[in-house]
Amino acid sequence: MSHEEEKVKVIDARGSYCPGPLMELIRTVKQSNIGDIIEVWSSDEGSQRDIPKWTEKAGHEFLGVIHEKGYDRIRVRKTR
Repeated sequence: MSHEEEKVKVIDARGSYCPGPLMELIRTVKQSNIGDIIEVWSSDEGSQRDIPKWTEKAGHEFLGVIHEKGYDRIRVRKTR
């Protein structure tokens, strides 16, 4: 699949505080297929720390953080 064809599921958790964005991510990962990319939009600074830790612990792939004005886009790929 080329980059242009990647389907990204977006969770808009801006305005939600920890652990809200992480819980939304966990729920979405459970409902996703292997290889799906999930992007969490979060204005909570704790998400930058908590989501990569959970991703590693759960065995998924952390793809990085894109900083936007007032929030971050945190990307994860489901791998199992």
